[in-house]
Formats: sequence, C-alpha cells, structure tokens
Amino acid sequence: MIRHWDLFLAPYKQAVEELKVKLKGIRSQYDMKSTHSPIEFVTGRVKPIASILDKATRKGISLDRLEEEMQDIAGLRMMCQFTDDIKAVVELLRQRTDFELIEERDYILHKKESGYRSYHVVVCYPVQTIKGEKRILVEIQIRTLAMNFWATIEHSLNYKYSGKFPENIKKRLQRASEAATQLDEEMSQIRGEIQEAQAIFSRKKESAEES
Repeated sequence: MIRHWDLFLAPYKQAVEELKVKLKGIRSQYDMKSTHSPIEFVTGRVKPIASILDKATRKGISLDRLEEEMQDIAGLRMMCQFTDDIKAVVELLRQRTDFELIEERDYILHKKESGYRSYHVVVCYPVQTIKGEKRILVEIQIRTLAMNFWATIEHSLNYKYSGKFPENIKKRLQRASEAATQLDEEMSQIRGEIQEAQAIFSRKKESAEES
C-alpha cells in the first residue's frame, strides 16, 4: 500500500515538467530558424491517483509494482499539424541522449479497433532528487490535432460507458475516426499552401510588433 502519494508522485511531476521544457525547446529552435516545426505544442500531466488505482485493478498490477509496470503515470502529448510531422518527431526523440527510449507503439499504421490513432513512445527519464537519481517511465503520445480531437472525445465517452460502448456509439466513433483520417490526408495534400500562408502571417505579425 502506498501511504504517501505526494512523495510517490513527486518525481513523476518533476519528470513531466522537465520534459515539457526540453521538448518545447525544440519548437523554439525551429521558430528561431524560421522553419516549419514538426511540433505544434506540448502538454503533460501526471495520472490522477484514482485513475492509477483503477488501471492497476483492471490490469492486475500490484501497488508495489507500479513503478516497473505502469508506463503512463507520467505522460506527455506532442501535437503535430501533419501526419508526416509525427515521423520527424519520433526521429528527434530517438536521437536524444537525455533519456533512454525503451518502447515504441505505432497506432497509426496499426490503429486500434475503436479507431484510435496515435504514436506512443515510452522513455526512461533520469530525475535528480536529494536522494540521488531516480529513473522514471514516461509515455509520450505523438499525434495530429485531428487524432487528438477524436481521442479526447473517445476518452470522455469511455468514462461514461465504462468502456462498454453501445453499438451505435461504437459505429459513430469509427466513422468519426475515418473522417479524422481523411482530414489529415487532405491537409497533407495542401501542406505547402498551409505552410506558405503561415509564414506570411508570421512575417506580418513580426513587422507589426516591430513598428
């Protein structure tokens, strides 16, 4: 039994905050070079205690094995504009030396039956504490804005129906997933036009701020 959740979760919170700063820094570097960033924005969270306990029960994970067996207590999401950007982000993560990449799961090429699409990377991140280094498992989800919109809605419905969707809701979610996939494909087709328009907008904004 975990008696002091604050102490247990503190290094996870530290890992999330440090990684958010580091991964947002990648976006800033692209901005300074005035080139397209494959990262739109980065968010992060530590799983609530109730969610940890619920998942531990569902997965049969004992509380004394949480650190080893639950990979998403600390989680980050990296949002991309285009599907191709996801590949670029994954490659950037593979090249980093400040954490160890230990697992990849491609739910874009192999989407879940529900329609869920995302690319998951699990890393082992070293957190420096007053008691020394502690290695924390962190799950990083990389997805487009369309994928994220669908996943957010599905996640909310999942809580409402406890994972047991009525057949009509299940079919509608699958159709919505197909629509989100088509949206990503259409946006990729006009990627050049979008990036050119965004570059023009950025230049106008900079000029207005300087004047």
